[in-house]
Amino acid sequence: MRSTSLLCLALVGVTPACGGTDSSSIAPDGAITGDSGNITTAQAKLPAATGTCPAIINGDVTFAPAGMPPRKVKLAFNEAAANDHGTLVIYWHATGSSPMEAAYSLGNGQATITGAGGIIATPYSDDTAGQFEWFIVNQSTKQDDFLLADEIVACLHAARRIDPAHIHSMGMSAGALQTTALSFVRSNYIASVATYSGGTPAGFNPSVQDPANKFAALIFAGGTADNVYGVDFKAASEAYQATLKRTGHLAALCNHGNGHKIPLDAAPSVVKFFAANAFGAWPSPYAAGLPAGFPSYCAL
Repeated sequence: MRSTSLLCLALVGVTPACGGTDSSSIAPDGAITGDSGNITTAQAKLPAATGTCPAIINGDVTFAPAGMPPRKVKLAFNEAAANDHGTLVIYWHATGSSPMEAAYSLGNGQATITGAGGIIATPYSDDTAGQFEWFIVNQSTKQDDFLLADEIVACLHAARRIDPAHIHSMGMSAGALQTTALSFVRSNYIASVATYSGGTPAGFNPSVQDPANKFAALIFAGGTADNVYGVDFKAASEAYQATLKRTGHLAALCNHGNGHKIPLDAAPSVVKFFAANAFGAWPSPYAAGLPAGFPSYCAL
C-alpha cells in the first residue's frame, strides 16, 4: 500500500540546489576529537560486507551488497584528516531532493565532522522505491536501504575509516522517517540520530533489532504548520519521542515552529549531540539536561 494518507513528502524548505566510557569530546573550537580504540559500556555489533567493497574516495562511490542492485552513495571526507576513529553520519535526503542536501543541512558542521576524520555518507535512492525516496516510507518490506547502510558501515570499518562507537544517522522528511526506522532496525550499531520532520506516524512501526541499545535522538519538528499532505509531523515527532522515553532512551524534542523545513540553526547542536552520544554511552551525558548553546526550543 502506498497511500498519501500515511505520508506525502513533497520537499518543502530545501533549496532547489540541494533539491568504559567513550573518549570522544567537543574541543574548544567545536571539532570532534577522540582516541582510537574507544571503549564504551556496550559494543556495537557491526555487519560484515556482503559484496566487494569499493575504493573509498570523495564523491560518488558504488556499493554492491549481496541481494540488491548496486547503489551509489556520495561520500564526503577530508583525506588529510582520515583516521580509524572518525565519526560516520549516514544522511538520508528528502523526497525531491538529492544527496547534496547533506551539505546544505549540516552547513559548517560538515567541515567540523570531516576535519576531525569523519565521513558523511549520503545514499542515492532507488528509482523503484515508489512515490517516496525510501522503501519503508512506501510501506514496502524491501530491505535494500537497510542492506545498503550495512554495507556502508562494513566497508568503511574494513577500511579503518570509522569508529564503531560513532555511527549516526540523520535526515529530513522522508529521510527523517528512514532515519527513525534505521534507529530501530539497526540499533545493533546506531549510536544516536537526528530527525528533521520525521517521527512515527500512525502505522509506522519498525521492529527493534537491539532493545538493549539505548541510543539517543534529537528530534526536530516545525510546529502545527509541519503538516504536509495530511501528515502531522509534529505529532509523529512527539510520538517518536514518547516511544523512546518510555523505553529508556534519551530523546529531546525541538519544536522550531517554522513548518516543514530544515532548521539550519540546528547543525552545530547536532554535531555536538553526535559527539557526546556514542554507542553504549549510557546514561547519556545529556541526561541531566541539554548543554548551553542548544536551541532554546529544544527540551528533554
